[in-house]
Amino acid sequence: MSKQKLNGGDILAKCLQKEGISKVFGIVGGELLCFFDAIERWGRDEGIDTVMVRHEAAGAHAADAWARATGDIGVCLGTVGPGVTNLVPAVSAANADSIPMLIIGAQIGRMFEGTWILQGGVDQMAIMKPITKAQFQVEEPDEIPFAVQNAIKAAMSGRRGPVFLELRETALVRDASEDLLKKILDPAQYRPIYRPGGSPEAIKAAVEVLKTARKPLIIAGGGVNASEAYEELAKFSETYSIPVSTSINGIGSISSDKKTFLDSYLVTSAYRTAAGQTDVVISLGCKWGFYILYGKAPTWNPDRKIIQIDIDPQEIGRNNPVEVAIVGDIKAVLNQLIPEMEKSLPKEKVTEWNEWNEYVSELRKNDDLEIKQIFEAEKIPMKPERLILEVMDFIPEDAQIVLDGGDTTVFSYKFINYKPRPPRSVFYPVTMGHLGVNLPYAIGVQLAKPDKMVVCITGDGSFMFNIQELETAVRLNLPIIVVIANNECWGMIKSGQKGKFKKRYCDVDFPPIDHVAIAKGFGCHAERVTDPNEIKAALQRAVDSKKPSVIDVEIAFETPIATRVIGAYKKNKGLYGK
Repeated sequence: MSKQKLNGGDILAKCLQKEGISKVFGIVGGELLCFFDAIERWGRDEGIDTVMVRHEAAGAHAADAWARATGDIGVCLGTVGPGVTNLVPAVSAANADSIPMLIIGAQIGRMFEGTWILQGGVDQMAIMKPITKAQFQVEEPDEIPFAVQNAIKAAMSGRRGPVFLELRETALVRDASEDLLKKILDPAQYRPIYRPGGSPEAIKAAVEVLKTARKPLIIAGGGVNASEAYEELAKFSETYSIPVSTSINGIGSISSDKKTFLDSYLVTSAYRTAAGQTDVVISLGCKWGFYILYGKAPTWNPDRKIIQIDIDPQEIGRNNPVEVAIVGDIKAVLNQLIPEMEKSLPKEKVTEWNEWNEYVSELRKNDDLEIKQIFEAEKIPMKPERLILEVMDFIPEDAQIVLDGGDTTVFSYKFINYKPRPPRSVFYPVTMGHLGVNLPYAIGVQLAKPDKMVVCITGDGSFMFNIQELETAVRLNLPIIVVIANNECWGMIKSGQKGKFKKRYCDVDFPPIDHVAIAKGFGCHAERVTDPNEIKAALQRAVDSKKPSVIDVEIAFETPIATRVIGAYKKNKGLYGK
């Protein structure tokens, strides 16, 4: 650190450095200048850097993706007023998916309140309250260490999520004492590092329920990825031949080449059959929400029992009553459950469950037949499924996949496990279904995993949300590959108008847009593809270019089966009246 006198900006940077934070995403602003100056004077030499984006929302999305990719906290910032309010869409998406983030927002000094100073007058704490776990405000430099520690503790403890730290300009620009550095603690000194286990009585009760099961099923959710319980999940399912499906957030928590894996897409034969016949479900950190149709009939057996394991007690019993509730970290609880199973589960149960697992696993062959048929489809404009399969067939198993869009994402999930997926390798804001994450997520993931191929599959509508971040990718020399599934419309909404309103289409169609010229203008490699047999060659040229690449692919407008299933579910729930 230089010999220049310390200020609050130095203290904030030192606090983040102590947490091992190496990237802060966002755009510089007047009230944040002391923080950025600290990074410039000494931060980069000591391992902490800023990543300039072209829109604050994109910066927050990139920080979100960084957290999803690494399991660590993502950090983004925005200056007072418009800088902070521009963060809102991305923060709400991260909050819905329980992604740990530190959102840093500047605020005017209190002496300027009510004076109509530029960008002042916005109650940022109130704006952030519904979409963050906790909010903290500081006014003086000596408050910064304690506030940062409390904020990160809240973000990383229990069910993780974003937190908001608002720094009055006085906190950043005023001088700070060297003694203040002593208040910056190591993480283990102020927040829990060990994982909380479940109640021993609840563990025993869960095993007693499993003893009655003939057709058990594991649903692995985002909690498995959050606790990195991959080995424990594989051991639990394979030792006892219990089939495993995942939620969307749980993709990669168990590899598709495991003998007990079924799928992550509820419409497939194996997953749908297992859901309809299972009598005991072991729910591991899974939200019983929209993407698994709430666990309700007719898709799910209404008489099945649920053993629900979740670190958040508020999730217990949401949308479905449970037979046994276990509150705790998934990794810790599985390490309790497995020994109890070894001790008291009758051996004949494993034989019975093995027959059940073989039965539902056999149904995966039906889905394999459909894949063969799709590869043979030569229609132009091509079927969306053909595009997705060509991409999945080209990329290596450890490629990082970013998804964006409505129907494009639904089509992608159908084949997301075409090759075994490693943990933390699929990125999409599941719960909010938020559009515009394509480039920002790809940037965040590529920075987090520089040695991996990062491929983004996006709809043409969602691609335009943050198209300016092509410049960020070019400036940072990130070889991300963006594949646009281009049907020249808001596909999912057009599907709704097609079915409900007899093809009375309103505000859903786009004019032809030359995405290739736009991308080349930013300095990217770019090309357009119309023939499905040319997709792999185009992908190879993108790889060979070693540049950020955009491949614009013409596809047919089609409605995914899953979209129709969801529409039928809403109708059955009485959305349109009785």
